[in-house]
This record gives sequence, structure tokens and C-alpha cells, in this order.
Amino acid sequence: MDISLINDHLDSCEKPKNGKQSNILVGLKRKHASSDGAVVIVDDEEVDNEQGDGKEDAKPSSVQVLKKVKVEDGKSVVKKPKIDEKELEIKRLRQQMNVPLSERLRPSTLDDYIGQKGLLGPHGLLRGFIERDCIPSMILWGPPGVGKTTIARIIARSTSQRFIEINATTSGIQELKKIFESTQKEYFLTKRRTIVFCDEIHRFNKSQQDYFLPFVEKGDVILIGATTENPSFKLNNALLSRCKVFTLTAMSTDDLYRIIHRGVLLLNKCRKFVFDKPLLNLSKDSIDYIADVSSGDSRIAITLLELLDSHFHAPQGIITKDMLKPLLAKSHMIYDKTGDFHYDTISAFHKSIRGSDPDAAMWYLGLMLEGGEDPLYIARRMIRIASEDIGVLDDSCLPFAIAAYEAVTKVGLPEADLALVHCAVKLARAPKSVEIYRGWNQCKRLVHERGSSLQIPLHLRNAPTKLMKELDYGKEYKYNPNFVDGNVKQEYLPESIRGVKFLTGKHMGDLVDPDL
Repeated sequence: MDISLINDHLDSCEKPKNGKQSNILVGLKRKHASSDGAVVIVDDEEVDNEQGDGKEDAKPSSVQVLKKVKVEDGKSVVKKPKIDEKELEIKRLRQQMNVPLSERLRPSTLDDYIGQKGLLGPHGLLRGFIERDCIPSMILWGPPGVGKTTIARIIARSTSQRFIEINATTSGIQELKKIFESTQKEYFLTKRRTIVFCDEIHRFNKSQQDYFLPFVEKGDVILIGATTENPSFKLNNALLSRCKVFTLTAMSTDDLYRIIHRGVLLLNKCRKFVFDKPLLNLSKDSIDYIADVSSGDSRIAITLLELLDSHFHAPQGIITKDMLKPLLAKSHMIYDKTGDFHYDTISAFHKSIRGSDPDAAMWYLGLMLEGGEDPLYIARRMIRIASEDIGVLDDSCLPFAIAAYEAVTKVGLPEADLALVHCAVKLARAPKSVEIYRGWNQCKRLVHERGSSLQIPLHLRNAPTKLMKELDYGKEYKYNPNFVDGNVKQEYLPESIRGVKFLTGKHMGDLVDPDL
């Protein structure tokens, strides 16, 4: 084809009105020069101010250019249209209405994180690892609601490494196998290592934990495990030795105040801008009460705030502690299985049995079971009580407590609750004796102080060889069954402590309670 014919045809075509040319490159951005030499970048749907026909009142385009251009110091500046931040905030609040408050309040940066100043403060060891993006394999150990998962997700946002999150309660060997295969491919292709965050890692059994070992040891995987259980007891020593253990502590009262303040602020934003409801106004004593019953667990505090938000639709005036107490008593069983209340309750249970008060023992047993305490933990404590506080005065209590433990293991809750109650009542009503307990403590102290220096009497030593017999091992030992009623004159303790009596025959003390 003759190209000149095409050129002649193009020359004969009329130009579009206003000197504009249609843009056939849909979706691309174009540069437009203004009269002052500034350049404006617009989308293909955007057009310049009409200038081609010289009319100042030309009809504007349906989509305006970003804003008019002004020149400052010889440089062109594009003025962006003003964004209504309030509208954006309301839109964001509406989008998050179905998200739990705990997720909406979850910090996304180290600066927003509350608590654990020793680890994540300005000079914290863990903070340094995160900021340098030099993450080691680690175990985050701490009670519930102290921010273990939040730390892992902050790492996920800040690291350049690949990040995978799993939960030991739902994951198995097959899923781990797929993850580790993908990590090797990822490193081969991109040289990026993979961080695997495993929540509730103590739920993995020994073989599942062992599966991590070669990948962690070679560095293919950076393991971050979160657990509420003592890693020394719940994790394999081989895996534990390859990880740094960071201990997280319960939230302080000041930390809980800050979390409660953030939560109330967010709830009130939603009440005002989304639902048009009266704001929550908490008194200081009510905030103190929420912080107190939360026992260092931020999730409990946040859950209580959600409860208040749903209960007080139209609060009149200030919400006080007295208004909260009946609400929380009915709807929230306050029992922390790892915090102070856990130890306080089992202590009160033990002391009630020791004090022969079966009703109080039953009350604290009910608190623990209702709060979700491990029934085997309670049964083990009662086995201890049978020997420590009752001892020889009622030998039937120890096998009875062991039988209660067996009942719990075979039947489980809720059917085994009466077995626990039965045992607790029997122990509380039994006669008490601390003769064995006190005698044993005295014996342990003496063994610790002098045990290694005291020699076993020769006549009590074993003499299986000729040499030992020549050394007088076992010489002059009197075999008790050969004598009437087994009575013989013979010493059994080392010579230097002969006459020591650990067992005195006294079952209780000599003090008299003046309040009786």
C-alpha cells in the first residue's frame, strides 16, 4: 500500500473542536501543560480547562482536574481536593462494627503497644530485634491477655521476611509439612526466610514439636511460639534450647487504665457518629473495679467494656462501681486460671479443709470448677492434703483421695464433680495431724545441713562381697524377726545424731486462739 495516500487522507481530516484530540489510550495518564508552564497529570477521563476556542466560560468537563495549579517559587504545586476526615472516620467505624473490640484495639506498631516495657521499651531487647529486622526463634511465655499474639503480628507488619500464622489446636503434621516445603521454595526463589508463628504451641505433642527441629536448626524457619504454660514442662528440651524465651508479665494497673481509656474512647465514637446514642461516662471507681477484676488480663477488661456497651443503651449520668457489680456478677465469672486469683482460691480451699470447714471447702471448690479449673489439679492437691494435714490419724484419706483422682481421669466432668466434693468433705471432717509434715521438714533440713558428712553405721551396711565382710560391713547386725516381738537393743541413726526425734507424737500445736 502507498503510505503517501494514508498521509494525504490524514491531512484532509478536520481537527476536533477546541483543538482537542481524543485519547484512545484508555486508562493511561496524560500530561497537560498550563499557560504558566505547569504540568498537571490527569486520568484519561480528565481534561484541561477549555482554552482551544478562547472562551473563558466554556462548559467544564464532567470530572475536574485535581485542582487548579499554582506556582510557588517557580515550582508547580497541585492542590489536592480537601478530604472530609470526619466522613472517612465514620465510614471506617461502620466497616468495623462487626469486628470484636479486642481486634479493633489491637496495636499495629511498637509505639502503640501497651505493657512489657522491659522487652519493648526504648531499650528493650525484643524491640531491638524487631527494629533491626533480626528476628530469632523465640518462645513468648505469659498469662492470657498480655499481648503475645499482638507482638507476633507487629513483627509480621515490620519484617521483610515471609510470615505464616498457625494455631496448634487446629494444625497437624500434614499442614506443617506443606508449610515447611513452601518455606524451602520461598528461600530458594527469593532468599527470604519464613517466620512461623504458632499460637498455643504447648498443645503440640512431642512428635509434632520434634518436626520443627531440623528446620529451626538449619535456619529455614524462624519459629515464634506463644504459650501460657511453663515451657520447661510443656516443650521439648531440644526445641527449647534453640529458642530464646521471653517472659511476658500480667498487665499492670496503669496499663489496664490506658487500655480501658482507649476502649471507651472507641466505643463512644461509635455511639456518637454511628448509632447516635448517649456516651458512656464511667466513674473512676468503676474503672478501678474493671481493672481490678481483670487481674492483669487485657482481654477480660475489653470484654467487660463490650458488655457495658451492650447493656447501657441509654445511660443516665455516670456509671458507677455499684451499677457494675450486679451486672458482672451475673454475666462474667471472674476466675483466672494462671493469675493471683487462681492461687488465692486453691489456697483458700486447702486452708478451709485444714480448718475443718466443709462448707467453705465446697464453696471454693465450686468457684474453681465454675471458673474452668483443671479438676485433676484439684484432685492432686487433695492427695497432698491427705498426707500433709491428716496423716496417720486417718489412714483411709490418702487412698480415698487417690480414688477421687482416678474417678476424675476415668469419668471426667461434669460427672466427676461429686467425687471431688465427696473427697473434699471427707478430708475436711477428718481428724487433723501435722506430725508427719513437721517431722519430715525437720528431717530434710538436717539432711541438707549434715547428710553428706555422716557415715552409715557399719552394722547396717550391705555386705554382698567378701571384702566388705572383712571390713565389718553388716557385722553384729541383729535381725529383728529372730527376736521376741522383734525387740532388740540396736542403734539405727549415725552416731553423732543418735537420739534425734523427728516424730514427737504431737499431732497439733500448743497455741490457744484468744478469739475463741
